[in-house]
Amino acid sequence: MSDHGFTTGFSVERTTAKEAFDAIRNVRGWWSEEIDGGTAELGDEFTYHYEDVHRCTIRVTEVVPDRRISWLVVENHFDFTEDETEWTGTTISFDISEKDGRTEVRFTHEGLVPEYECFDVCATSWGFYVDGSLRNLITTGEGQPNGRGRPRVPAEEAASTTFTSA
Repeated sequence: MSDHGFTTGFSVERTTAKEAFDAIRNVRGWWSEEIDGGTAELGDEFTYHYEDVHRCTIRVTEVVPDRRISWLVVENHFDFTEDETEWTGTTISFDISEKDGRTEVRFTHEGLVPEYECFDVCATSWGFYVDGSLRNLITTGEGQPNGRGRPRVPAEEAASTTFTSA
């Protein structure tokens, strides 16, 4: 984690930067099956939603084949925080590099800071989706995205329960 955002990453063997790049652009394969819109090309916009708990619109702002992908969170709504727009205006980036026979993926959500009410839920969830689901999609061809009311991490379930019981 940096002073200005949340960072995590991993490295894998026997995987090319192109394979990692292609997997990252397959957002439905590792984050959520409930993504509407394009996720791969510069200027694409997509919406993500998890039940009524979290909705956001994201624009692809940078695509450097096999090296980097960046997104801008254009709009965001949380139902479990006082400030429902905490992610709005933040950037999400994936940096890919090959080093010593390994491919490294570094994820940064610039602007996702500990002062945010959503920080713990979001950091835990990004940890699962990036370090677990995306890594698995890259190495095995199968991720663990959420979808159709099916949370993948306890933090999502807790946020959903908090919202519905409030």
